[in-house]
Amino acid sequence: MEEMKSKLETIGSKIKAWRKKKDLTQDALAKKADMPYTTLAKIESDVIQNPSLQTITKIAEGLGISLDELVK
Repeated sequence: MEEMKSKLETIGSKIKAWRKKKDLTQDALAKKADMPYTTLAKIESDVIQNPSLQTITKIAEGLGISLDELVK
């Protein structure tokens, strides 16, 4: 059951979970990732479902984790 759940998790929900784990606001993470706050908010809320690799990489760097850790 747990395995199925992880497949259903969106990149947005993973980013949100990591952000909360790192105790960051959306605004703080957006600044760290050098991206507009609105873009991050749209990704987290799944308005943007397939952000570019460049964007995801910037978010991972902003969170201080590897791209692998973020997407797995």
